[in-house]
Amino acid sequence: MAMGKKFDSLTEIILIDYRWVFVCFFLLPISFIYNFLYYLRSEIIFRLSSAPTAHGSKVKSIQRQVRQWRETGMSTKMCTARPGWQTMSFRKPMYKKSMFQIKCNLVDILEVDTNKQTVRVEPLVNMKQLSETLGRLGWTIPIVPELDDLTVGGLVMGTGVESSSHIYGLFQHICLSYELVLADGSVTVCSKDENSDLFYAIPWSYGTLGLLTAVEIKIIPATRFIRLKYEPVKGLNEIVETFDRESKNKANHFVEGLQYSLDEAVIMTGVMVKDSEVEPGKINEIGKWYKTWFFKHVEKILKRGKDRVEYIPIVDYYHRHSRSLFWELQDIVPFGNNILFRYILGWMMPVKVSLLKLTQTEAVKKLYENNHIIQDLLVPTRTMKECIEFFDKSVKVYPLWLCPFNLPNDPGMVHPKEKEEMYIDIGVYGVPHVDNFHPVKTTRAIEDLVEKCDGFQMLYADTFRTKEEFYRMFDHKLYNTMRKRLTCESAFPEVYEKVNKNARD
Repeated sequence: MAMGKKFDSLTEIILIDYRWVFVCFFLLPISFIYNFLYYLRSEIIFRLSSAPTAHGSKVKSIQRQVRQWRETGMSTKMCTARPGWQTMSFRKPMYKKSMFQIKCNLVDILEVDTNKQTVRVEPLVNMKQLSETLGRLGWTIPIVPELDDLTVGGLVMGTGVESSSHIYGLFQHICLSYELVLADGSVTVCSKDENSDLFYAIPWSYGTLGLLTAVEIKIIPATRFIRLKYEPVKGLNEIVETFDRESKNKANHFVEGLQYSLDEAVIMTGVMVKDSEVEPGKINEIGKWYKTWFFKHVEKILKRGKDRVEYIPIVDYYHRHSRSLFWELQDIVPFGNNILFRYILGWMMPVKVSLLKLTQTEAVKKLYENNHIIQDLLVPTRTMKECIEFFDKSVKVYPLWLCPFNLPNDPGMVHPKEKEEMYIDIGVYGVPHVDNFHPVKTTRAIEDLVEKCDGFQMLYADTFRTKEEFYRMFDHKLYNTMRKRLTCESAFPEVYEKVNKNARD
């Protein structure tokens, strides 16, 4: 018994203080091999055009499983069988253990129709897979959330935002139709013109209205490069004014801010350009494995204090934060941005979040819970200054990710109080640098601020709201109507039952 305790203690010391050894020499190679095989398979399937035929069989399999659930008495509710460690959230869902799990192997791009300007995909298609496939054809989806492994299904059932969202809105607003298997085992398709109530209720519903099997998404022509302007800004008032001005300028195809302190930020604006417009000597292929992590590159520009213009390959730009998982990997691999590491092992980056979760010990989990925060807060830009000042006092985590998005007043769980409005996603990821940080109290204080500001909390992260408070933040009227109409009460849990802190480990 004593030997066991010593071994556990030694293991904890290694996995906490020297976790980078495990990450670099075990998880990184596995991540690289997995990604290589995954994209090789996706490429073969896409070129053979076999996915559309196989899709029908996959959907029928899901229907059979739902009918089996009904025939066996419907004693528990349903969820997908996808393991919790495979999701991009840093939490693992506990509710799956007690539910009837439906196997859904839906990982393929089904069709690219350049005449209709649409792409039809299965929900487990991820952003890297989609952006690279469309990019080779000269097309893109209007919003490409930047982390490679984010899936279409997760971005529909949860949400997604990117630096083009000031024009296009959230990921749900570029989706044209959804195909689902419902609680009775039937298949339905919904769009703005067909089953529109269901169409508007699906986003943010977290798989609680049906099992998503396909999504049709708008596509637009893409150029090979974008012209990216970096503008260092000093002073919080000036940061807010510059960000607001550039967000309202629809001539900017992309708008993003990285804030490095209360009074220092870089506001970036991008425009798609033709090859003939690219200036020689100003191309920066930021996606190369040996390049400086993007947020560090931007920080250097801030320190120089001068505007800068670069021409960046568009796929590199879309995934600019992937290699460093924004700035989260600097705490796991402290020397990850070192030039020697980048040249020697950088080609295998990033490590997969799913593998980090799968190999996370209880000691590491507790360390993160007590000394780390990951939150995306969606608030009107009119409250931007107030929110940033609050985050500076309560957590003092930098950089902050600043991403504007237009929010239409559509029906559903997330919309403005009255009319269409410009919002901002303030991403807070990292280790708080305040003496009074408490994960529960601090997060609840942030949630209260977001509600007060007519905002919304992204639900992949920890939420400590009571059910009543959760209902105040998110509009459940249409959602509850569809739950009753589709007899979901006995088939699927409510959103709150899947996302509250007690439902996640």
